[in-house]
Amino acid sequence: MTDVLGTCTAWGDGVCVIEPDGEGATGAVTIRIKDIVSGKPVPPRASSRLRVSPGEAQRRALALWPDLETEPLGDWLLRRSRASTARRANSVLAMVPPGVEAAYERVVAHYEALGQRPIAAVLPDSAEDALFRDHGWVLESHDHDTVFQLAGIAAVRRRLPTEVPEAELHVDGQLVTARIGDVASGVAAVDVDWAGFRTIEVAPDRRREGLGLAVMSALVGWAAEQGAMTAYLQVLGDNAPALALYERLGFVEHHRYRYLAAPR
Repeated sequence: MTDVLGTCTAWGDGVCVIEPDGEGATGAVTIRIKDIVSGKPVPPRASSRLRVSPGEAQRRALALWPDLETEPLGDWLLRRSRASTARRANSVLAMVPPGVEAAYERVVAHYEALGQRPIAAVLPDSAEDALFRDHGWVLESHDHDTVFQLAGIAAVRRRLPTEVPEAELHVDGQLVTARIGDVASGVAAVDVDWAGFRTIEVAPDRRREGLGLAVMSALVGWAAEQGAMTAYLQVLGDNAPALALYERLGFVEHHRYRYLAAPR
């Protein structure tokens, strides 16, 4: 006798179909109902990746910016990129109490010395959110809060279509870019067993053709070959189409955060 642990996705016509749990699962299992001796419902197993703190998840995501210059400020992290203007690469990561004195003043002095407007990435309604707002900081833009999402690489691979246009991969150090001509592209990076994805773009006149999924398929396949087990990406909270797409691929929300900026 044997058993399987997973989610029942179909029951009828004499068979039961189970989608197995776990990173090593390879596909749905079909069992004849007459062969089932016993079964019981069990609560979902908590994912270890979802127990990672927001700050730790953010630090793992630094791999997507290989030129990043970082400097710890207690438990905060000062970030700067000479090549990118992205907020993720040019802000202080402040998602826990700093643990050092005069942290706020040191953040301001650091970015003003670089000739940059001080920006902070904080969790909504946190003590750090209140700290910067008490000093007059405001939302850096009109963007909605950013959603940091996680998924298992194996689960994403199972949900991606297999019949997709082929994407060409270009490796540059720890970054890899997937391209389909000049109409679709995306970037990925792997740090130990976490793989991050960003800048998944499709030309406006070529959308709804599955090109974005083709880019993701190529990048996820590459990440799996590098030994990655956890996938992450970030998307604005009001981007409903992207959120729906990534949900179908198995991504779930880990946390949300926002950018505050010093008053001009």
